[in-house]
Amino acid sequence: MSPFNLTRRCFLALGPLLGAKTHEPMPGFPTFKPRAKRVIYLFQSGGPSQMDLFDYKPKMKDVAGSELPDSIRRGQRLTGMSATQSSFPCVPTKFKFTRHGQSGAELSELLPNIASIADDLTFIKSMHTQAINHDPAVTFFQTGAQIAGRPSIGSWLVYGLGADTDNLPGFVVMISPGQGGGGQPLYDRLWGSGFLPTRFQGVKFRSVGDPVLYLNNPPGFSSENRRTYLDALGAINRAKLDEYGDPEIATRIAQYEMAFRMQTSVPELTDLSQEPASTFALYGEDARKPGTYAANCLLARRLAERGVRFIQLFHRDWDHHGGLPKGLPARCNETDRASAALVTDLKRRGLLEDTLVIWGGEFGRTVYCQGRLTATDYGRDHHPRCFTIWMAGGGIKPGVTYGSTDDYSYNVAEDPVDVHDLHATILHCLGVDHTRLTFKYQGRHFRLTDVHGRVIKPLLA
Repeated sequence: MSPFNLTRRCFLALGPLLGAKTHEPMPGFPTFKPRAKRVIYLFQSGGPSQMDLFDYKPKMKDVAGSELPDSIRRGQRLTGMSATQSSFPCVPTKFKFTRHGQSGAELSELLPNIASIADDLTFIKSMHTQAINHDPAVTFFQTGAQIAGRPSIGSWLVYGLGADTDNLPGFVVMISPGQGGGGQPLYDRLWGSGFLPTRFQGVKFRSVGDPVLYLNNPPGFSSENRRTYLDALGAINRAKLDEYGDPEIATRIAQYEMAFRMQTSVPELTDLSQEPASTFALYGEDARKPGTYAANCLLARRLAERGVRFIQLFHRDWDHHGGLPKGLPARCNETDRASAALVTDLKRRGLLEDTLVIWGGEFGRTVYCQGRLTATDYGRDHHPRCFTIWMAGGGIKPGVTYGSTDDYSYNVAEDPVDVHDLHATILHCLGVDHTRLTFKYQGRHFRLTDVHGRVIKPLLA
């Protein structure tokens, strides 16, 4: 026997071979009764413009074209893309806003479907972040740190809570491109496991070819051949695990077995032929096209039904430094119907009460115009100081608007919520005290919220 101690996680990773569940929770988790069992995170990569979608500022019409006051900017830093501008003219939204539902949530005409479910949603208008550029800002939302290397939130949840499936990964990621042809790059490390064992990393589903790489057997190699091969390989790996006690060997064994089971479960998951016509009437015909945001929203519901713990959709191309009057409606057209359909579908099926849905990007946009302001065109730069996200289901109080911003949608006016607070609140909905979900690495106990974070209790049902 190796001098290395086999951890409990090593044995749990052998679960498929020993008849135990693959995704077992850590002892003591959840720490209290959860309201949510799973998360669907609809991440809008690029930074949607809050004042054109959610945070209406009617007084901006009175100052259109005038310089952003120093009293509002307060010397706050700018990105390198607008720092050299000699003028920072304020630009009001060109889109109409209307109040909706009993909650009276005020939403842009660009989001008619989301507006129709306003009473099911909670809007946080006072989100703010530390990062001003895309990569550190997206990384911060995914891992709780701006520098790459920490585990993603999905990895933390599967590590702590496990999942209710043995036939699919506990953490699945899907990406859809905006049709504008742009968008910031998204790296696999954003759903990586960092210093956690690698079996907790997210699995990216593809829209072209096999949903998961190398899932199908090569020509002439049957499932029986694959089973015989895995049995022999497993015996060798178990011998090495016994000799060295390396958790990554246990991970390799578990992942081979998961891949074998996914040869059946993934084709069944992605086969939409049994979905009724009413499904596509709800999500739209784009849901029939693999790789679209609508198709990924429908797959998210199917993954939730099958016990996947954390499902993350990334939709790109919200980065409107210019051409916002054309670009923003296009992104909304791609995402509005399916986002609302997902919430509606979950609610109809009795899944919304224990599924936490989150919609939002990595930061907002500036009230001043980046580049040349014309009567028909404008752009907005990155803005970390305040922006809006929404949440639904899974222990979140519906029909609430939390926090507010100043008349320029430039600074938080009341009830600020930072990224660590959001993470702490998400974990709370899943029955996890964010201060207790830790992992010891290089002599320190790390956690998703680092040494920060508070649960936003007014958001809780």
